[in-house]
Amino acid sequence: MQTPPPDMIAVAITTPGGPDVLKATTLPTPRPGAGQVLVKVAAAGVNRPDVAQRMGHYPPPPGHSPLPGLEIAGEVAATGEGVSRWTPGDKVCALVNGGGYAQFCIAEETSTLPVPAGLDMVQAAAVPETFFTVWNNVFVRGRLAAGEWFLVHGGSSGIGTTAIQLARSFGARVLATAGSAGKCKACLDLGADRAIDYKTEDFVAAAKQATGGKGVDVILDMVGGDYTDKNIVAAAEDGRIVQIATLGGADVKINLARLMVKRVTLTGSTLRPRTREVKAGFARALEEKVWPLIGAGKVKVVMDATFPLAQAAEAHRRLETSQHIGKIVLTV
Repeated sequence: MQTPPPDMIAVAITTPGGPDVLKATTLPTPRPGAGQVLVKVAAAGVNRPDVAQRMGHYPPPPGHSPLPGLEIAGEVAATGEGVSRWTPGDKVCALVNGGGYAQFCIAEETSTLPVPAGLDMVQAAAVPETFFTVWNNVFVRGRLAAGEWFLVHGGSSGIGTTAIQLARSFGARVLATAGSAGKCKACLDLGADRAIDYKTEDFVAAAKQATGGKGVDVILDMVGGDYTDKNIVAAAEDGRIVQIATLGGADVKINLARLMVKRVTLTGSTLRPRTREVKAGFARALEEKVWPLIGAGKVKVVMDATFPLAQAAEAHRRLETSQHIGKIVLTV
């Protein structure tokens, strides 16, 4: 591995706004600090938080790169003080706090993982943000257990396609909502027991019917808005609703009496502000419990499209159409 060059090409957010504010620019190549690695990026995932950051709604944590991009795959180019696991040339993927839309990116040693067996760099770049999010929210916060019913909204998204497969792999029964017949078929193909077209069906009634009137044990929701109270109706007694985004609005009106009678837990999280130690714990769990499933082909990375780094604006437009099935990735 050659010494990293002094400068690199990156895609920056020039001002808050639409996709066209993403512009390729030349910036100094970052240097890894203690406990960090510098990764020569081969590919970077594109996610909803990148769009929120572009629009000025999701700033990076203090001290981290202002560039968008929360997940990468590539080769270790340099290591900082105290790094023991990785050496230059190692093929890795990583969850990062920003900076992924670039030729080089800083990652914490503890949030960096080996590329799962059987995946190329583009597929590997589509893994970290989505799998960390699903693991944290479905299995840690939601405590999904084998034999329980699980519902994911947006089942054809990157989060959705991952959640369906992981829930199924760990023995849950799976329901998914999606916005077209084609997307519903994709959910069924990935292992959902029932796919619900939210444009033509009432997901509450469908969930009640599928579960024999019991309701759903764990619901993963990225919509919010009027879905929140409907989720409480759809939930089983002692059900858990986990919120990871608010595409339908953050201000909600719910029936607290219904929540109390059913003993429903309503929780949620965002991943980016969590500490290095917390993310390290998620990384260890994923490598132990999920990486073998990927390596065995039991959990697949569902890809929608790839775009060259310089076409990041086009990648964002694709994501914002909500027509994608699976992940969108930039190639560097």
